[in-house]
Amino acid sequence: MNADAFRQLYDYHITENRKTWNYYIVDLSQEQFMQPSPYSLGSIRNHVSHLIGVDDGWFSGLKGRTSPENPIPEDIEDRDTLRQYWDKVEQSMREYLDALTDDMLFKKPFMYDEDKDIIAWQALIHVVNHGADHRAQILRLLGDLGVRTGPQDYAYYVYDHLSR
Repeated sequence: MNADAFRQLYDYHITENRKTWNYYIVDLSQEQFMQPSPYSLGSIRNHVSHLIGVDDGWFSGLKGRTSPENPIPEDIEDRDTLRQYWDKVEQSMREYLDALTDDMLFKKPFMYDEDKDIIAWQALIHVVNHGADHRAQILRLLGDLGVRTGPQDYAYYVYDHLSR
């Protein structure tokens, strides 16, 4: 386990988030983007907002903060504004990952009681797993809207990005 492996894993995470946004979400009507659903977190907007907030929350904790670095207002309906928040969070994540060293992976950076025993590498794996889960939920919601989607498997990312 080393920092470079996590940087690659996060390239995948961010690439798949952007692919989901750029290939599927941007083409939705505002009504489709906001359409309530009884499934999981509800609308596609809710899922995206949740992904942004969770990434920000965990990475803020990894940086030793007790609150999110880029708190996202819960009522954002405008996709451009939402994308701007996501861009800030991605930049913050990349800054942390750029500075990540192998020894940092084994530290317990969280200050709040609930997560104080979580090791950095465990949090990093959780965030990627959480993202894959919610992207899959978004893909399901998109399918319900008649949007044809594709895979988000890590192996496909590797085939496309690392075998060149």
